[in-house]
Amino acid sequence: MIMNSYNVGIIGYGWVAGAHIAALQATGRARITSILSSRPLDEAKLSAQHGCAVRVFRDLSEFLAQPDMQVVSVCSYPQDHARQAIAVARAGKHLILEKPVALDREDLVAVRDAVAAAGVRSCVCFECRYSGQLRTAKAFVDQGLLGRVHYAEVDYFHGIGPWYGQYRWNTRKQAGGSSLLSAGCHAMDALLLLMGPEVEVVSSYSTHSSAKDFADYEYPTTSVTILRFRDGRVGKCASVIDCQQPYYFRIHLVGSEGTLLDDKFYTAKLGGLNKKEWSRLGIPLLDSGDVSDHPYQAQFEAFFHALDHGQEMPLTSMTDAFATHEVIFAADHSAAVHERKHPPA
Repeated sequence: MIMNSYNVGIIGYGWVAGAHIAALQATGRARITSILSSRPLDEAKLSAQHGCAVRVFRDLSEFLAQPDMQVVSVCSYPQDHARQAIAVARAGKHLILEKPVALDREDLVAVRDAVAAAGVRSCVCFECRYSGQLRTAKAFVDQGLLGRVHYAEVDYFHGIGPWYGQYRWNTRKQAGGSSLLSAGCHAMDALLLLMGPEVEVVSSYSTHSSAKDFADYEYPTTSVTILRFRDGRVGKCASVIDCQQPYYFRIHLVGSEGTLLDDKFYTAKLGGLNKKEWSRLGIPLLDSGDVSDHPYQAQFEAFFHALDHGQEMPLTSMTDAFATHEVIFAADHSAAVHERKHPPA
């Protein structure tokens, strides 16, 4: 069995980088050998903390010139992702990239093309696909326990206000982008995982909260998107980052033989279930926006396995992420058009 170890460099050394590093090291397959950061860092402390010699860089070109670094994890601000990801690919390094890939479609295409031209492998951090909740929901669909799923809702509710770490930059359009790009992209990605990427029509509306906590946002903080798939099925994705409530990642699948709602289900495929009551699944739910709770380790283990065998990353490659971003950009465009045609009174 092939079990290679990989030298990994980290771009950005903030909140997300901490989660990436912990998960990378937990795989037993990665050595964190270098960090590119805009702020000064102590190499001796980092080396002691991460258990190997860690070099600190301030210049991207020098960082990428390291011949013994095989993988780079991009954990910088969203507005820097595309530029840095393209540079990583052109340097011949395999790429782990935090979402979003880019803040506009032109940069999205440029990243995809750079990865393809360089022939490197990619892993985009839609890590929720590796959660127990989404894996179980996908199994229900794939095993036909719900019959043909003709309607699906996947919604993201998470109040990203002044109390939350990313608020300080997330409020700016050039950094957050939109409600979907900033956070709700996980819900849209989950919807496409469960229903497939063959989307024919996208229609979206957006709005703002009147709460003072969210007044600094430069873009609409709530959006709702309706998708029509090419085979006639429909889906809905709400992205609400201005709510006053606990985090909630909602999954509701309706099929010809049953329904799945979060950790509850009914299916006509199994005898003996009470149609008047939900049956329960003993699975952990996606119940936190904290990156330390996200299933990065499972995702990175799958990525290293793909690297070992020269294969495309399953579930969260650049190809998968490109399809999700295409729908997000179409949704944001639709919402902007609707707002121009029908501005709020």
